[in-house]
Amino acid sequence: MDAETVCRIYEHLAERGVKVWIDGGWCVDALLGRQTRDHPDLDLAVDRRDEEDFAGHMRGLGYVKRRDGDDTAWNYVLTDGRGHSVDVHVFEYDEAGNHVYGIAYPYGSLTGQGTINGHTVDCVAPEWMLAFKTAYPPQEKDRRDVRALGETFGFEIPPAHR
Repeated sequence: MDAETVCRIYEHLAERGVKVWIDGGWCVDALLGRQTRDHPDLDLAVDRRDEEDFAGHMRGLGYVKRRDGDDTAWNYVLTDGRGHSVDVHVFEYDEAGNHVYGIAYPYGSLTGQGTINGHTVDCVAPEWMLAFKTAYPPQEKDRRDVRALGETFGFEIPPAHR
């Protein structure tokens, strides 16, 4: 997934009033303000109330659900047949800010902003991206992401990620 495609998707949705937040590797790069590595996909957080509009607009861009047996109603992958894939993370909060559905983004975690190819994007906040990236046994790409976040934002790097 290249930066131009990420920006095209993000802007297409924003122009149609569908709010999404960048997550995963592209979130790390957005927070850093530069692309640090290749990304096989784009991770997007979508509020459940916007999911139907989101899905319709993504179909308009040629994206359809990939059926591989690992899909849930709140976490699935869209592909466009040209090698691009979007990992969709649906969530919902109640009026009090409590998580009530889907991917358990803590309330306040979707408050970050970053840049991709000079375009401002909403994303996971830096401290939460670090928490998410350190919540599972790391691959080398995760270690690099965590070190870059730590260096940029002054976070302590956990031993497993040094």
